[in-house]
Amino acid sequence: MNKNDIVTVAIIDINQDGEGIGKVDGYTLFIKDTVIGDIAKVKIIKAKKNYGYGKLVGLITPSEKRVQPRCQIASQCGGCQLQAYSYKEQLIFKENKVKNNLGRIGKVKDCEYRPIIAMEDPWHYRNKAQFPVGKDKEGNLITGFYAGRTHSIIACKECLLGVKENQEILTIIKNFMMEYNLEPYNEKTYTGLIRHVLIRKGYHTGEIMVCIIINGVKLPYGEALAGRLAAIPGIKSITYSINKEKTNVILGKEIKKLWGEWAIKDRIGEIVFEISPLSFYQVNPIQTEKLYQKALEFAGLSGKEVVWDMYCGIGTISLFLAKKAKKVYGVEIVPEAIENAKQNAKRNGIENVEFFVGKAEEVVPAWYETTKEHVDVIVVDPPRKGCDEILLHTMVKMQPERIVYVSCDSATLARDLGILEKMGYKTEIVQPVDMFPQTVAVETVCQITRK
Repeated sequence: MNKNDIVTVAIIDINQDGEGIGKVDGYTLFIKDTVIGDIAKVKIIKAKKNYGYGKLVGLITPSEKRVQPRCQIASQCGGCQLQAYSYKEQLIFKENKVKNNLGRIGKVKDCEYRPIIAMEDPWHYRNKAQFPVGKDKEGNLITGFYAGRTHSIIACKECLLGVKENQEILTIIKNFMMEYNLEPYNEKTYTGLIRHVLIRKGYHTGEIMVCIIINGVKLPYGEALAGRLAAIPGIKSITYSINKEKTNVILGKEIKKLWGEWAIKDRIGEIVFEISPLSFYQVNPIQTEKLYQKALEFAGLSGKEVVWDMYCGIGTISLFLAKKAKKVYGVEIVPEAIENAKQNAKRNGIENVEFFVGKAEEVVPAWYETTKEHVDVIVVDPPRKGCDEILLHTMVKMQPERIVYVSCDSATLARDLGILEKMGYKTEIVQPVDMFPQTVAVETVCQITRK
């Protein structure tokens, strides 16, 4: 098989990145924009010894599982990998992804796999979006999203996963940039001012935050921009973030206020949270509440338990747990998030929580060595890379009756479950939650008990 060959391929499977898998004379091809059941004409764009990558040229026979993507740029944009699948098939894919990873990587056996918790309406669910700003080939100012596996910006007028105010906000910012001759950031030359626009909206409150990320120390004519944005109903916070680093990290560490408040508010259940530009806050508020209810259920709290919430962010899960626990400790590496967490506890009148700043793998072992306090339940909600192994060993040493593991990556979840199972714990229940419809990502919450 050679590059630029045109072949006919039957798609028999789908990989974890959402690419269709087909074979031609035993040679495996991965083909974006195809679904199981498609018979497709494919151009080979990269050929390795045993496998290659293909580009969809056309469909000979479309699959019964295929639907017409609602977004016109779905195939170009890197955000939605599964729009060509019916929602029913997306859910099947995600359930299988979790099962396969846990079985293959973690060797997890004899646990209860529950059906994935789906969304009634799998569109316009994201309360947060980060739009890169740049220019197209003709030199026109654009905002949008990166094409898959690139930093090429695909202009997007309306993201069907985001809130409807996004486009109005972006239009105002683009017009402002053109009026005042403000250049977008160029990743190759490290020049230009405006890098990204971060927009957040509280699902229950309707409060909107706009944060402009700049390659500089000040946003020129910022007051003029703030005046225009503030006219949009719901806008409560307008800030800019200073990021002069040559990095792919979007937000800088320093935030300056242009107008309004430093943060916006939203609630999950009965608990009100303050969210700053640097705060981690789940992007799908509808499913987040369902996820946290499952985490609370799996924790099995009666009001007498001491609980640790590791990677606690702004205290979202911690405060949920505190309503049912004797005492909750939380730890998070971001100082601003911990300050938010403390304020959120105070705002909600919750006093049985204590928060620590630092790396969980450093703070928790030091705390345990000092206090020797018994811990009944541990909740972990780590970043994509999963838990540090030192932390896993400390968790086992603390001997909680139950561990609740919330994960956004089933591969690293599987690895960590495998480690815990070798050290005396048993994965009892696995509950996938569809936090990110139209994408390959899936959230999972697990109940783990001491053997």
